[in-house]
Amino acid sequence: MPKVAKSTDFLQQLAELQEQVAALQRAGWERDELPFFRTSLNGLGYEDSTSFVTVWETILSPRSATLALGLVLIGDVVSSTNTGGDWQVVLAGSTVAASGTVPATFSFVFPALSLDLTPYRAADQLKVQIQVRRTAGATTGGKYGGGGSIGCSPRYARLL
Repeated sequence: MPKVAKSTDFLQQLAELQEQVAALQRAGWERDELPFFRTSLNGLGYEDSTSFVTVWETILSPRSATLALGLVLIGDVVSSTNTGGDWQVVLAGSTVAASGTVPATFSFVFPALSLDLTPYRAADQLKVQIQVRRTAGATTGGKYGGGGSIGCSPRYARLL
């Protein structure tokens, strides 16, 4: 292999370093992708209940100030009866950071959230849960026998 001799010219080395720094500045900040894990085999909330069911969760080290989280949710349809419900994102096991509804229209909703992690920056770990509950729809039938379900999945999760 041919060997390349590095330049010993200080000004040329400085110009190369300046070019590399400029390229890094144009690239922007590095973003950390965060995985979420299902808490049940099917990842669906299908029980009629006044309480929420955790369908996705993760534990993170809150080293940044913001968690950008995108979700996709959809209700079900069983025997022409549409299923709707509610969703929420819970931080540290008890604080509801965001919430919304899943309309009973068999259509997707795509919430995009920006969650403030500043109060948790001193903690070693932070549990983030995505929860759903079914509030309307068929109560019997469906794939699991409990009627319609609420489908939920994170589209993206980034620490900014």
